[in-house]
Formats: sequence, structure tokens, C-alpha cells
Amino acid sequence: MTRGIPIPWLAAMVFALPACTFAAQDFSPAEQAIFMADQLANLRPPSTLRYSFHKAGSLEAGFDDTVVLAFRPQPDGSCCTSSGEFLTGPRRLPLPDIDNAKANPVILYFLEHDIREMRRLTQGPENYFRKRIRMAVYQGATVAPASFVYQGKPVAGREVSFKPYLDDPNRYRYEKLAGKEYRFLLSDAVPGGVLGIRTHIAAAGADAPPLLTEDLLIDGAAPLPRTPP
Repeated sequence: MTRGIPIPWLAAMVFALPACTFAAQDFSPAEQAIFMADQLANLRPPSTLRYSFHKAGSLEAGFDDTVVLAFRPQPDGSCCTSSGEFLTGPRRLPLPDIDNAKANPVILYFLEHDIREMRRLTQGPENYFRKRIRMAVYQGATVAPASFVYQGKPVAGREVSFKPYLDDPNRYRYEKLAGKEYRFLLSDAVPGGVLGIRTHIAAAGADAPPLLTEDLLIDGAAPLPRTPP
């Protein structure tokens, strides 16, 4: 259940919410890691998670901003009902509250922001980009062990990565952005299970700075290293 202004992604990505009618084998390892894991199991509401957001690249001006998610207990005391503020001022993305959240809503919020940015930059339909991401998570993503730095200490986790537009037959419509890579940095040692999310579009030249990057990191995490071209 959601309240407030609805986000189309929440309906389009129904498998991201608890779905006990489906067996685990119906979902790819990447889907299970990103959308179905109980990432909020290590939270004790009321709790607040804060993230930094950094946009950079040669395509257009960058900025730094914040993302804040608040978690309240359910009526029975279990976790969680969530609400959030994704970015601020004119960049703010209106968000619905989510009841009985299990996966960290910051993932859906980030992806909804990303979809709207793809529409803005390409004039393409949002549903098309949603479909490409859904397909990539289902059949084209890689899940690999990884180590991160949180509050100055190494933590173990997993990195899920995929490029949803690389084999898109319609990529000629937005060729400059077709190499876009998504990386999800996940760790049970981090509150809320999500250390960070990155999107990265390399420039055409090997020595040129990236065309566009967006990094979301939980407070206390180390900056992400530059993705090699």
C-alpha cells in the first residue's frame, strides 16, 4: 500500500514488493538481491537513513544534494512504514509512503528519478526505459561478491551491475547514453542494506571524463572509485 502521490514505477515493478505467491526460482539472483531481499531487517524503527547524492559529468552541470528516508514501526511494532525526501528544492521527487516495506525503498526512488532523467534527456517514454531495466535485471545482470568501506571499516557485500541499453535495437534514438551502466552496492552490514547506487556513462574518448555519473551513498560510506572507461 502506498499513500500520497503515486509513483508509476511502484506499479510497474510489482515484483519489487513482497510477493509470497511466487517461488524464489521465478526470479533471477539480481532481482532477489535488489528487490526482494529483506534489506530492512537490521533496522529498528523509528530510524532515519541519510544518503548523499552527487551528479557530475561533461553532459551538463552537476550538483550535490541529499536523500533522507524515515522508517516508523507498523501497528504491531514490526518494520516498517517508510517516508522519504529524495533530493531537495526544485529537484525534489514527490514520494509516496510505503507500508510494510521490506526492500529498501531508496532503490525504487532512485530508479524512478533515473527514469525521469532518461525521459528528460532523450524525450523517450518512461515505460520504455522501465521495461529495459526490468529485462536487464531479470536476464542481463551480474551479481558478484564485493567489499566496501563503511564508517572507516571494510564490509562485505555484493555488487549487482547491468547495462540495459547496450543491446537495445532502438539505441540509435539515444546513442550517446546507450552505454549507461547501473551498479547496486549491497551489504547486510549497512543499515538498510544499501551502501550505494551508481549510474555511469563513459565518454567516447578513453581519456575523457565521464559523460554523466550519479552516485548515491549512505552517510558514512567512502566515495565510489572512478569506473574505468
